[in-house]
Amino acid sequence: MKFATTVARRLLQKQQFNNASALRLYSSTSVREARLVIAVGGNALQRRGERLTIENQLKAVADMAPTIAKLAQEHEVVLTHGNGPQVGELALERSAATFDVLGAESIGQIGYVLAQALASAGCKAVPILTQVVVDPTSEAFRNPNKFVGPVYGAKEAHALAESLNWVVKPDGEYFRRVVPSPPPLEILQLDAIRTLLEENPDVMPIACGGGGIPVSRIPSNPQTLQGVEAVIDKDRCGSKLARDLDADGFIILTDGGGIWKDFGKPTAKEMAEATPEYLLGTKAGKNFPGSMGPKIEAAIEFVEKSKSGAWAAIGDLKDCEKIIVHEEGTLIKEDVKDGVIWRDRGNAGEAPPAKLSKEPHKSG
Repeated sequence: MKFATTVARRLLQKQQFNNASALRLYSSTSVREARLVIAVGGNALQRRGERLTIENQLKAVADMAPTIAKLAQEHEVVLTHGNGPQVGELALERSAATFDVLGAESIGQIGYVLAQALASAGCKAVPILTQVVVDPTSEAFRNPNKFVGPVYGAKEAHALAESLNWVVKPDGEYFRRVVPSPPPLEILQLDAIRTLLEENPDVMPIACGGGGIPVSRIPSNPQTLQGVEAVIDKDRCGSKLARDLDADGFIILTDGGGIWKDFGKPTAKEMAEATPEYLLGTKAGKNFPGSMGPKIEAAIEFVEKSKSGAWAAIGDLKDCEKIIVHEEGTLIKEDVKDGVIWRDRGNAGEAPPAKLSKEPHKSG
């Protein structure tokens, strides 16, 4: 019975993709089912508890690559990724470098690692160093809130803030450096990404890594760009990229599953489906402003500002294939009965998720 239900659900999902394809607002030579933007966090590049080395990153990405490569055989996929741990480490090594330059370095490094792992899994991928225009007068520069780098105890954090002119804020029981995170306004390499998708769909673009390299236009000469000392949230930029490409779906992969009510408590339960209105009304993710909160906001923004029928999903990296057919994670879309459907785990006796680790969430 369960097998029959699963088959029926998969057939329904395939029909939904076909319906979405019929309503596409973009042109493409691809016969693939749907256009997806997939955002992977730092968990895809660094296993918890391991040092942030190239060798360890290669091992972690090698585990992820076959799943992404398989999806690329069936769908048009654009991959984006976080860079919080990597750019934070670079900032420690080179305190005199600006964050736009550090961001570019980390994006190049991660793009190389991802492209190599995907190639080994039979998927051609092209990392695109993506510049993203921001407003240098944004309120974000007056209230830095984007966590980067490792955690510190209170004493060490304040000493670093004093000696290196950092801004530090609490992240759970510890402290981390924070930098401005202005909203993305314009993706400068968008035409290149779109052309690659439409003319050579067998090659996967890797774009807007780390939220893109933040730049601004000089008011007296708007064609001239200059770097900005900031880090753009990768999920927010991924949401904009997905909207600009008229994507059918936007998937955010984490290391903590979908959206939960009472996360870490005995009463915890996971949302299977939810509307943007329900998530906004219940302030979902508000207790996790450094991890799940921005992901929920990015998913809501994509659904609300996209074409009819567009959807977003948040779920665990290991469940990626099941997220596509809405068997795992949380699906965010406009038409959900009563605003939310809770995931039924049956009588499997599955325990609720563990208490939050003292280690910072690696999905950003």
